[in-house]
Amino acid sequence: MEKNLRQQKTTIIKIALFGPESTGKTTLAKQLAAYFETEWVPEFARDYLQNKWEENQHICNADDMMPIAYGQVALENQKLASSKKYLFCDTNLMVTKVFSEMYYGFCDPALNEAALDHDYDLFFLTDIDVPWEKDDIRDTPKGRETVFSVFKQTLIDTKKPFITLSGDEEFRLAKATAIVESLTIAKQKGFSSRDFVEIYNHGISFDTILKQLEIFKDGIAKSNLISPATINNGILSLTEEDFQEKANYFDLQKANLKLKKFVPASGAASRMFKFLSTFLSDFDIQKETINAYVNRKKDSNLSIFIVAMDKFPFFNAVDKKLREIYPNFETLGRDYKNYYFIKTLLSSDHFDFANKPKAVLPFHQYKTHIAIPIEEHLHECVHYATSNQVSNLHFTVSEIHQSQFEKEIELVKEKVENSSGVKIKIGYSYQNKSTDSITVNAKNKIVRDKNDSLIFRPGGHGALIENLNKLDADIIFIKNIDNVIQNHIDQIALYKKALAGILINVQQKVFGYLNAIEKQHVKQDDVEEIVSFLMQKLNIELNKDFNKFTFENKIIKIKELLNRPIRVCGMVKNEGEPGGGPFWVINDKGSVSLQIVETSQVDLTNAKQVEILAEATHFNPVDLVCGIKNYKNEKFDLTQFTDPKTGFIVEKSVEGKTVKSYELPGLWNGAMANWLTIFVAVPLITFNPVKTVNDLLKPAHQPQ
Repeated sequence: MEKNLRQQKTTIIKIALFGPESTGKTTLAKQLAAYFETEWVPEFARDYLQNKWEENQHICNADDMMPIAYGQVALENQKLASSKKYLFCDTNLMVTKVFSEMYYGFCDPALNEAALDHDYDLFFLTDIDVPWEKDDIRDTPKGRETVFSVFKQTLIDTKKPFITLSGDEEFRLAKATAIVESLTIAKQKGFSSRDFVEIYNHGISFDTILKQLEIFKDGIAKSNLISPATINNGILSLTEEDFQEKANYFDLQKANLKLKKFVPASGAASRMFKFLSTFLSDFDIQKETINAYVNRKKDSNLSIFIVAMDKFPFFNAVDKKLREIYPNFETLGRDYKNYYFIKTLLSSDHFDFANKPKAVLPFHQYKTHIAIPIEEHLHECVHYATSNQVSNLHFTVSEIHQSQFEKEIELVKEKVENSSGVKIKIGYSYQNKSTDSITVNAKNKIVRDKNDSLIFRPGGHGALIENLNKLDADIIFIKNIDNVIQNHIDQIALYKKALAGILINVQQKVFGYLNAIEKQHVKQDDVEEIVSFLMQKLNIELNKDFNKFTFENKIIKIKELLNRPIRVCGMVKNEGEPGGGPFWVINDKGSVSLQIVETSQVDLTNAKQVEILAEATHFNPVDLVCGIKNYKNEKFDLTQFTDPKTGFIVEKSVEGKTVKSYELPGLWNGAMANWLTIFVAVPLITFNPVKTVNDLLKPAHQPQ
């Protein structure tokens, strides 16, 4: 045998099976080779040690390590010559290295160097969740967990690209073949094995990455606005008596329904304090006055913040802390007092407000206490999302913030339950990392961090359609975490319940038609009634060819249009707030529908589109009530009703360079694009978001 540890170079994709004894490496190597119609490399040590045992009952010792290594390399190089596209290696020198170190406390330097140098496109780390199979040359099943951890740590320490395979034989093969096929495409597209494993471990399919890159290259088609939705032209207008009637109807129906409130609350409050963070970064108190800074930066937000500082609900707490930190605080000049106030407010050593979630920040000063958004949402929830004395509230949170949520909820939940007589059930979910986006530069080339790793960014609030999809409820109320007010909770509850009453009423009508279709009770004369309902109540415009359809095809089309999740959306008068609004939109297939459209979805180079945008009378306050079950009481798969063409390419500046990422279609626009939609005008009192800290100075957030 030639004593050579050199690995032959190749363009063949080589996969190494890696793991302790009796973890299914040989079985899987054979299966993969058969599936891909190529060669596999057996374990040289098996025949070598079996012969040794049969000859003189001798077992493996330290002197066998190098002969095994030479034999394994020779066998691999031999099989490589006859392989086609792939080569699957039952073992490799890294396995020999690990066994040498584990059993003999030593590894020959030549073996160690070769093991580290040998290149494989991917390692499959085989898990120990398969039964131990005894034979003459295997050691013992004892300590499998320890041995497995050594194998895994070796791959981590040597920075080898690996994916762990668990499960039964059939599951492993299916998973492994899919991975190899995706890896092949990744290699063809110029991705490294390390890139591929990063993407895989992030939970993103490689196909999704390719689609994202295609979107960066081609851009996203803009929405084609026909006209703004206005009162009696897409937006339903109700009197106060109407609202009360709809709310009463909801109250009559809710005992038979499971209700839930869904609050997107992920992320930190960094944008809320952005102008203060910028001030701390740009301002030097030794060189200029705050007034000079305000004039230089034209920063009116800072002036407002300082002038009204004592009206913020957190003022007294920060003021008290300042006097602890600076014993001579009272003798300081005005600029120093204001500067230290802002610095303490944002300091990670003290209040750290910009890095906390909005949900736990002080929002409202009451006579007896200070309320955070979590408490206000609990109060709201028991007022309108309660059925049979049970209220369900679900927060989407960042994983790092969940403990803060739980701590704050523990402080207020019992108080709200005792005052309302309602049991509150709290649920949490995280934005799925598999919905994240890869990051590219201005030339659509992949961006990497200082460690040469890929950079992923969250897929935007549109990713939360997956969180919504996992909830089990008949009716779901959706409201943003920062849209709460001080007092007037009865009015807020009235309008939310009225929207739910409208939803139930429409849903009952839709379900009635669908059940009639199911039972074949719909006659020719009924079609006209259903079509009128679609057009008048659901704002659905039918194709001009609809009247030419046969009766059977009309029924098929009607069922397709009706059998969808339903959303009723509150709309407020447009008072210049940034964000989306209700519009009539036509898609690339010529279908007209009501949609919530963000400004970023509009072609601002098109004068006609800009004109339509400017004519909008209403604004989307994220005030939704949703029905996510069909007429058979089965949950819809909400991911099937999105419009993937309505995502967003987001540009940011990082270290002076433009980087881009992709955000999924927004939760209340593209992610719900193919829902049945009803827009209802609601009073401005229902919309009081806190986008910047100064919004807390508005009357709705101040003591009455």
